[in-house]
Amino acid sequence: MVSITMRYEGDLRCTAEHGPSKSTITTDAPVDNHGKGEAFSPTDLVGSALGTCMMTIVGIAAARHGVDVRGMTARTEKVMVTEGLRRIKSLRTVLTIPIAADHPHRALFENAAHACPVHKSLHPDIDAAIEFVWTG
Repeated sequence: MVSITMRYEGDLRCTAEHGPSKSTITTDAPVDNHGKGEAFSPTDLVGSALGTCMMTIVGIAAARHGVDVRGMTARTEKVMVTEGLRRIKSLRTVLTIPIAADHPHRALFENAAHACPVHKSLHPDIDAAIEFVWTG
């Protein structure tokens, strides 16, 4: 279990503290939802969690097989539903991995990204496609 303590600071801004490390983050409501957009919105953090989770799980798989994926990047584009209940419509991610496309562990790394806990936790209505770019 990990405890995260959050506090509403006012003006649609919140802070969150990670219990074990005491690291903090700030969120702000986006401009299109009455905020100033001066920090990640809560839904931006979902997109950030998705990309960093995929890279972490691929990194674990790569380390198990002695493959260096340092410099791997992820770019997630978040789109919100424009009508009805406000929610995330899509979180499409491009995962760029600095190894050759014909690497023998390519399928393993793609499966690892798809199996990340954040990706598996998303509602099925969210389009969470992953595009892989191999640059080695």
